[in-house]
Amino acid sequence: MYAPERQAAIAARVGRESRVAVSDLAAEHAVTTETVRRDLAVLERAGVLRRVHGGALSAAALALPETRVEERDRVAAEAKDRIAAVALAQLPPGTTSVALDAGTTTGRLAALLASSPGALVEGSSLVVVTHAVHLAARLVGVPGVELRLVGGRVRPATQAAVGAEAVRAVEDLRVDVAVVGTNGFSADGGLTTPDAEEAAVKRALVRCARRVVVLADAGKAGRQDLHRFARLEEVDVLVTDSALDAPARREDRAALAAAGVDVVVA
Repeated sequence: MYAPERQAAIAARVGRESRVAVSDLAAEHAVTTETVRRDLAVLERAGVLRRVHGGALSAAALALPETRVEERDRVAAEAKDRIAAVALAQLPPGTTSVALDAGTTTGRLAALLASSPGALVEGSSLVVVTHAVHLAARLVGVPGVELRLVGGRVRPATQAAVGAEAVRAVEDLRVDVAVVGTNGFSADGGLTTPDAEEAAVKRALVRCARRVVVLADAGKAGRQDLHRFARLEEVDVLVTDSALDAPARREDRAALAAAGVDVVVA
């Protein structure tokens, strides 16, 4: 097979699967990994894909538009329910303060806290800080929960407060646990999101907590959006679903292990 034919085959595969691994392509085409990397470089210059650690992502996967929270709430709904239930157990005994990021999976966790606020701190209040309007609506007035809402300009797409006011408020916090959502996570990209203002608040949430728990279904593995808000090394726990154990995700699992992230599969 000539190089242009091989490159066309690689382009077709990455278009179908959204991501490919260098090792898999080398085995499929009976060439060295160095040859595959040269092919990927050619395809990247043509705008077909984006090279990442150990492989490549389709250009289409990198350019996915940001969707509204109502739309995202319907994606991987069952996995998100399981992740939220397991995430509740990741809040250690004695937890008295939790910062909740905006998101659909964190929203499910907020609903669980609303239904069983005493599960974490019997006989005392749990301080929950959030910049997400839809999460606050679920927690307001819940017995045993002291709710603190971070202010700022509210983005309709995520129903979250953003901007300098929100960032300053979060930077002044010191909480036991921050529970954070992400649009994508990868070995070289870390945790990413499409919007710069959202990224700034998420970055502040990560830095204000003693323990960082990320909730993300496996469909977000390998995805990179425009703005990074945390490195994998800044995460203590990732709660995800069993699809992360698929062979196509083995490099993602390896990267998480290398970064010292405790992966909990719901």
